[in-house]
Amino acid sequence: MPIDETLSTYSDWLYTTAAAIYVVALMFSLIEQGFGAKGRLATERAKLRARELVGAGGPPVEDVPAGQREVGRPERIGRMGASLLVLGALLQLTAIVLRGLAVHRAPWGNMYEYGMAVTFIAVVTWIVVLWKFPVRHLTGFLLLPVVILMFINGTLLYTTAAPVQPALQSYWLVIHVSAAIIGSGVFLVPGVASVLYLFRAAYEKSTATDTLENHTVKFARFASKLPAADVLDRIAYRTTIFAFPIFTFGVLCGAVWAESAWGRFWGWDPKETCAFIAWVVYAAYLHSRATAGWRGARAAVINIVGFAAMIFNLFFVNLVSVGLHSYAGVG
Repeated sequence: MPIDETLSTYSDWLYTTAAAIYVVALMFSLIEQGFGAKGRLATERAKLRARELVGAGGPPVEDVPAGQREVGRPERIGRMGASLLVLGALLQLTAIVLRGLAVHRAPWGNMYEYGMAVTFIAVVTWIVVLWKFPVRHLTGFLLLPVVILMFINGTLLYTTAAPVQPALQSYWLVIHVSAAIIGSGVFLVPGVASVLYLFRAAYEKSTATDTLENHTVKFARFASKLPAADVLDRIAYRTTIFAFPIFTFGVLCGAVWAESAWGRFWGWDPKETCAFIAWVVYAAYLHSRATAGWRGARAAVINIVGFAAMIFNLFFVNLVSVGLHSYAGVG
């Protein structure tokens, strides 16, 4: 079937619009992160007062009037940023759907489409995290790598809408690649959470031991505005443990597809090798969490290494190497 150029153009416009909205949401989040500490402290105090009322026979926490929970301008800007985040995700989802309708297949047959879907999954994962944890002011830290990846994806990796090569014309395109997309996209969240965890854990350790020196004042100002290290650790662990089985399934499906297409399950192709390295690193992270001596900062470092391996495999392998996965298209 012929390519629908109109739908493809609309998809490109919506992708660019979503990226622009993410940039605005990023700036709004940074404003809340930088100037909303007083508001967050006031909110925590209001919750504490509410609990005291409950203990004294007062109304439940959720029945406390909203006026007791002080919301400043930075918090309102942060809420606007969260709303823009949802809007950007909806536009990006529409861009993905229109791309699929334009090419009459699953819309992840080349690196541009793959990157579009991965960044969308990362944003959706973060929206779910916001629903579970009070970390809205950290949205900018997640959106920064997302925006950078979307820029690289829309420039260096952009590919015009076209049919896929014969090697990709298989139902495995839907099964294997969709699993890889979900796993890779979700893995972006624990990577960011682990980086922030190291900052916060170092700050908590220094304040607990009274070793915070004058030259670390700026570091203290930044780290003190982050959620507790335990919260960041739980975000990293829960998202990793969700993504790991999906990514594992994707790797196994890739091996089955490789045997069907190329006559072997494994050939040490650069893409295969990097995916395997990332899988080993994340397996080591989950194992370290089960080993008491390797929890905390050590486990976070392992997760960050996995995050770096995933980013390298996600984009840069196709730019610096040639292998059997090169048919995925770079330009």
